[in-house]
Amino acid sequence: MSASVLGVDPGVSETGWAVLEAADGAPRLMASGLVKTYPETEFPERLTFLHSSLAALIEEHEPSSMAIEEMFFMKAAHTIRKTLQARGVLILAAAQRGLPIREYNPRTIKLSLTGSGQAKKPQIQSAVKRALGLSDILRPDDVSDAAAIALCHLRSERSSRLRVLERHGARA
Repeated sequence: MSASVLGVDPGVSETGWAVLEAADGAPRLMASGLVKTYPETEFPERLTFLHSSLAALIEEHEPSSMAIEEMFFMKAAHTIRKTLQARGVLILAAAQRGLPIREYNPRTIKLSLTGSGQAKKPQIQSAVKRALGLSDILRPDDVSDAAAIALCHLRSERSSRLRVLERHGARA
């Protein structure tokens, strides 16, 4: 049984994405990239571009679900607002295509990949490289982060299926 997930690291200027497939428990990178918008473009046009770009990626790669990072900020309020709006149109694009959407906070993602919720970016990038059997770290950081989010989702899904089987086995 194979499942694919579209991992998304949301941002206004740069949104990283990665499509992973898990066949027989081994995750594999199918495609990845970056959706870029530019500050000189009017904000509503940037949101429209993010929405249409993600919709096109979903249509092209046909993932079975989407995983996106929950927002955690320690920056200026205007940055928070715009990033949340960008995140909203990305979620809308997936919801309009009927994709199940799961959200993961940064601590959960770090814990899933490294065993530590306090892991630093280089540790996460190395864990992604190792888990996907890549020869080099994914670049830019937003793409690596998107792959980490997708890996967290695949591991979470696999773990929940095991728990269901264990509960089922206990009844038998």
